[in-house]
Amino acid sequence: MRFLLISFFTLIFSTSVFSQGCCSGGAGSPIAGGAATGVLQENQMELSINYQFNQSNKFFNEHKEATPKFDNLRSDFLFLRVDYGLSKKLTLSIASGYFLNKLLTDTSKHFNYSSSGLGDLIIFPRYSIYNKTANFKRTEIALGLGAKIPLGIHNDSSLTDLAHSWDGTWPSKDLLELNPPTVQTTSGSNDLMFYLFFFREYQKRKLRIFMTTLHVNKGYNPSGIKFGNYTSVGLFASKTFFYRWGVTTQLKAENIGQIKTADNFGLYNIDSKSTGSKKWFFIPQLSYSQNGLTVFATSEIPLYQYLNGTQVGSQHQFTVGVNYRFLTKECEDPLPPLN
Repeated sequence: MRFLLISFFTLIFSTSVFSQGCCSGGAGSPIAGGAATGVLQENQMELSINYQFNQSNKFFNEHKEATPKFDNLRSDFLFLRVDYGLSKKLTLSIASGYFLNKLLTDTSKHFNYSSSGLGDLIIFPRYSIYNKTANFKRTEIALGLGAKIPLGIHNDSSLTDLAHSWDGTWPSKDLLELNPPTVQTTSGSNDLMFYLFFFREYQKRKLRIFMTTLHVNKGYNPSGIKFGNYTSVGLFASKTFFYRWGVTTQLKAENIGQIKTADNFGLYNIDSKSTGSKKWFFIPQLSYSQNGLTVFATSEIPLYQYLNGTQVGSQHQFTVGVNYRFLTKECEDPLPPLN
């Protein structure tokens, strides 16, 4: 019952942070909220909530900085994830998020594009295909197959500058302009997610090394637009200090494909040549853990960016959050030995 209530809360109050379109070079992993994990113990639950700030006013043409096409792009995002160990090998993850604000400032047009609301629901089971501990070393390999389902709207609009058009009546639809994809809370498509997790722990050294691979195969949204597929590979190293403090570093490579369309491509005024990118990031994370509770802060630092055409690149991204892991059932006592 507890699991059902928490899952319902997740649906109501929480999206992936994927966005791509004209002049948009940004995309992020939808598994926000701390370092990636494999599977949980049976009947174990993990709750994760975090706040993510993302901002950029830096443009690139291929790998060179370019003249900005607008002033600033920013988002404030809350992400909530619930994981539950259905068995020793299978963990179910349900996640979603809420954009407090997505804002694109364009002084050349004398107004801002803005939106807020729900993004996507992520249903993401993971299965352990190998888990072995020997000689104070633990190795785990897990696979994941999930789906991303839109909860928000993909064609939100913003009011134009009313200072030059106000006539004392309520604004008409003529004063609305469709937000670019970078300001929509969801792409509007149903997507498939594929995940590979490899983990190696050296228990005596309190050192963990792991790798994740994530591929998101994007579908067409109701407007006939297919945003580029997303692929990332992350290499992690994590070490515990003073029993409770943890430092994790990640080197991440990501690739975003170009936009495709079935029809209505001119709806967003998108230049398909200015979509898609290849990037490398360095991502440090600091965490503090006690009694199953972990508080963490992380920052995504771009090392290299190659953007097709001219697009806004990655610049500043900060995340702070809390994870709480606990057992929903007490461990059963072993049976007494037979006499």
